[in-house]
Amino acid sequence: MSTQTKPQRPNNTLLELIFNIAIPSIILMKLSGDQYLGSMYALVIALLFPIGYGLYDFIQNKSMNFISLLGFLSTLLTGGIGLFELDVEWLAIKEAAIPSAIGIVVLISGFWGKPLIAKILLNPLVFNLELIYELLENKNKTAEFKAKIQRANHLLSLTFVFSATMNYLLAKWIVTSPAGSTEFNEQLGEMTMLSYPVIAIPSMVMLFAIMFYVVKTVMRLTDLKLDQVLNAEK
Repeated sequence: MSTQTKPQRPNNTLLELIFNIAIPSIILMKLSGDQYLGSMYALVIALLFPIGYGLYDFIQNKSMNFISLLGFLSTLLTGGIGLFELDVEWLAIKEAAIPSAIGIVVLISGFWGKPLIAKILLNPLVFNLELIYELLENKNKTAEFKAKIQRANHLLSLTFVFSATMNYLLAKWIVTSPAGSTEFNEQLGEMTMLSYPVIAIPSMVMLFAIMFYVVKTVMRLTDLKLDQVLNAEK
């Protein structure tokens, strides 16, 4: 009988955008008026979509990583701020706190000698790690490679600093109405909708730039070509 672990189901980006951004934003912006759902019910229903998708993804994969867990916590905190009608300043603080926490974890992981960037990018399904490490060892480039990975880890932490800063500024700029009001929900929906083009896409561009830096570093230190660096068979 095979004991092979079932591979983790890949994330569906389209579904993530629909359930985490599009549907909640539409509900908050269009259905928060008293003639529709009202501010409280609109907020609760809007938050059920990202929470429900997060639980569905957890059940499917039988696991939840640290970043997904923070995203789930972020959704619950947003709901708490709206339902308990807390000062909107807490929303801006919360928006900055989540990516800041991730950035701190990334930075600390480097000081522990286990940079998170290595776990994210240096995947044996993508890179021919056995050959790469062997050549680095033979060419006495292992220490230099680790230093470059450490630099990439610092760059990754900076992307979360950018995200935290932009999250805070976006929340301060858009969400100005008291929590629990119809206007608060509408502004929250607008902020959620804008967060993708204003924050998520630039952060993804930064991540791709870091990936390019890592690949080019591997190629330079090992004298391998791109097709040799990548684990094409897997």
